[in-house]
Amino acid sequence: MADSIVIIPTYNEKENIENIIRAVFGLGQVFHILIIDDGSPDGTAGIVKSMQEEFSNRLFLIEREGKLGLGTAYICGFYWSIKQGYDFIFEMDADFSHNPDDLPGLYAACTEQGADVAVGSRYCGGVNVVNWPLGRVLMSYFASVYVRFITGMKIKDTTAGFKCYRREVLETIELDKIRFKGYAFQIEMKFTAYKCGFKIIEVPIVFVNRVFGVSKMNSSIFGEALFGVLKLKLSSFTRKYPKGKGKT
Repeated sequence: MADSIVIIPTYNEKENIENIIRAVFGLGQVFHILIIDDGSPDGTAGIVKSMQEEFSNRLFLIEREGKLGLGTAYICGFYWSIKQGYDFIFEMDADFSHNPDDLPGLYAACTEQGADVAVGSRYCGGVNVVNWPLGRVLMSYFASVYVRFITGMKIKDTTAGFKCYRREVLETIELDKIRFKGYAFQIEMKFTAYKCGFKIIEVPIVFVNRVFGVSKMNSSIFGEALFGVLKLKLSSFTRKYPKGKGKT
């Protein structure tokens, strides 16, 4: 059995899902994939099911009824992956904005550089974003600056959604207490890992805006992040965070 699984949440990704699955399975390193589909009306789950015959015991699918949110999809996948015994658990988008070729680099950050959480970072080596409107680039970049200022985390890309976790991180951080569903979910996961004493390392990537399908990003998701980070910081003053083994 592989020690790594890539969780990919989907909603209406029929144009991308087969290609992203084949790209991950085409890597030299072995990764398993878990698709969490939120009732896509375009037949995304059906495509995954047809591919499970070809990739038995490597490709898994959880179907949920209705659009329940990115954060809850990942948490569902985290619990499933922990139960199955995977040691390294990844988050990745279905639309190729995250390049599957970067998965081994995130894995290496955890296995060779001592990271507990490896973050595929758009901003740790400048601004590495392709085909985004300038306004969205600026909004994303300065959102990360704002989050760093409020939280004290030394992370350039605080809203990044391309990550690798050691299983111990997800077993420690009390997933049932994670509250946010959109961009703020990504911030909350990093902040909680940071408060639990885990080591976070950024790995530079190039983020490419999707070519096929429709982006799920909107201003309300950014709003959740901006106000949610204040709630996170305020609640951290009274919350006692569990510590990972050997963490202080």
